Formats: sequence, structure tokens, C-alpha cells
Amino acid sequence: MPRTPRAEQFDPNEVGIVHLIQRCVRRTFLAGFDEATGKDYSHRREWIRSRMERLACVFGIDVLSYAILSNHVHIVARTRPDITCEWSDQDVALRWLRIFPGQRIDEHLADPTTIAVDTLANNAERIKAIRLRLSDPSWFMKALCEPIARLANFQDNVTGHFWEGRFKAQAITDEAGLLACSMYVDLNPIRAAMASTPEESIHTSAYDRIKALKGNTIPSAAVDLVAIETQEAGKIRRTTTPDNLRKKRSAAKKKRGPSILRDAWLSPLTLNERGKPGAQTSHSGVRASDKGFLSMKLGDYLSLLDWTGRQRVGSLEKPAIPKDLAPILARIGIEGQMWCDLVWNFKKYFGRGSAAGSPESLKKTASQRNRKFVPGQNAAAGCFASA
Repeated sequence: MPRTPRAEQFDPNEVGIVHLIQRCVRRTFLAGFDEATGKDYSHRREWIRSRMERLACVFGIDVLSYAILSNHVHIVARTRPDITCEWSDQDVALRWLRIFPGQRIDEHLADPTTIAVDTLANNAERIKAIRLRLSDPSWFMKALCEPIARLANFQDNVTGHFWEGRFKAQAITDEAGLLACSMYVDLNPIRAAMASTPEESIHTSAYDRIKALKGNTIPSAAVDLVAIETQEAGKIRRTTTPDNLRKKRSAAKKKRGPSILRDAWLSPLTLNERGKPGAQTSHSGVRASDKGFLSMKLGDYLSLLDWTGRQRVGSLEKPAIPKDLAPILARIGIEGQMWCDLVWNFKKYFGRGSAAGSPESLKKTASQRNRKFVPGQNAAAGCFASA
């Protein structure tokens, strides 16, 4: 079966939610403990999380949920062209040059200079293309994966691919699909027997949100969106050697940005339907917007996540949803007794498809794509009360 075109899965010109998956080459444990070689690469998971945090402050993309495992990464992201259109040409140029400067000092990215920002900002056609790229998941994944691959290869003194081919993308078509997908992503470490509870599932959005509720903070990995003077940049390049560059990098690691709540770079979970309309652009400097994505409180989400994580599918008895959580599923049309099956077997229902959601929304998506159906719309029908 041919791959679904990216244009059918997401459009950088429109606000949309997409589930992104990227795997290590040959599905080897290049970000965990590799039993075949006896080497522990677990520290690379923090590389990925930190890089994702950095990109969240630059791109017009909201990171809703994520999970970093030993050989693959899940990200649920929302494209925000409504935010990128508010940025000035100078902002767009500076953000782009922060990630793709085109210049390096040794093996490290150079800071954008004022003259480079002004030159790019004055190129209207180029800025138009870049503005679109800053809300494009393909460019987000490119900016995430390439530096990680380069660092890992440098560490291992090898060349070649670190990641498999292009990442997999799956459009999320409604809130029911979004809730199930977010739970599936947050519970991935438990499914993989890497953790027993969400509280132990390090490198997931659920872990970050739980820790943040307890006041846990981390040094911010966000970049300063300020260009340096051209003369200062020239002085840095003339006086920089590999040795003092390593010292500067080591000092920068010890003195990273100001401390932020552990989940501050993630999109807020609760969607305030009575709040102010519009893009809700964030001015924190660590994420694109302050807009939530689920019509439920964070406490309810974590309670449902914890309960779901303690269930095991496959038994003849279907576990009953707790009475205080059942209305959440009923409101979005999910059959309560099939909830655990939908989450734990999310891949079975939607793994082959390019979209995930209720049968009605998938049918609508198929019509928009001029197709007869989307894989998964019939298989998941029994999990939805309206089917």
C-alpha cells in the first residue's frame, strides 16, 4: 500500500493535531540499554527531550503529549499557523536562524547576527516560505532528529543513519481520538514494561505534568530570541578554539536558563472553552501558546490515566470506568467498557491508518481526501457509543 501523502495528514496552513512517530534504525535500542552490545544509551532520551523543549520556544507548534522510549519517540503536536502569522518578519528570521543558522563554530551552531537577521527579513519571498515552515511538523522533526543523530554518531565515532526513514504521521480528527492517543502515548513506558505507573514514566508528558503539580522545576532549555551584533560575532569566531569552546559548552550546561516548571514548555492540558478566543500566544518564551487541548481538568486526566494504566486488557470481564470519570468518556462518545481496549490496543485499531478518531470523524476525513474510507474507521466502531 502506498504511503499517504503528507498533505493529507497535516497542512501547515491550518491548525491541526498530528501524532508523530520516529524510530531508531533497525529498531535498535540507541536511546536505551542495548542488551546486544551491553551499552547504556539512556542519557540520549534527555537529549531528545531537551531538544524538543528548545524547539517548542521557536516553532509555531504546540507539543501536547510525548513519550521517549529506548528505540522510538511519540509526539502529539498541534500546528499553529495562526500564531506564526502574528510574528513580524524580523521575528520569523531570528527564529529560523536560531535553528538553521547556516554557520558553525567548530561543530556547534553560531548565534545569528543582526546583519544576518536583517538580510533575511528583507527577503519577502524567503520569509513567506520560512513562516510556513515554522508551523510545519516535517521541519519540526527535521530540526529535532538531525542534531540528535549527529551527536549520537559523534559519540559512537560512526557514520550513517541513526533514525529510520521518514517519520510516521497520523492526523487526529476529533477530541475522542486525541484523548485516546494522548493516553496511549503517556502509557507507552508502562506497555513496554519500562515503568509501573505514570509517576515512574520518565520522559513522558504525564511525568512532567505530575512533577510540575508538585512544584518540580528544571533549568530552561529555551533559547534567547535576540541577535548579537556582527562585530561581536566576528570576535567570537576569531578567538574561539576547540578547547575553550568545550569549556564554554560545559559552563553553559551548568548554567542553563532560568528554572521553569517541568511542564511549562508543554501546551496546557485543559482547554478553557470560556476563555479568551484567538491564538492565545504565549509570552513566556518557552512555548508557542497558552491554549489547552482537552475539555477536562488535569486532575481528571491524570486520574483516568492512572486507572487505565492499572488495567490489563484481554480478560473476559470488561473493567467498569469509575463513576466520577465515566461522564468524560460519555461526553465525547466513547463506550466506557471499551475504553481500556481502545487505549491499550490503539495501534491495533489505528496503527495502519493515517488518521485516528471516532468513526464519524474518520468518515468525514475520508470524504475530504476523496477516499472511500480511512483504515481503522470500521475496526474501532465498537469502541464508540454512537456507532
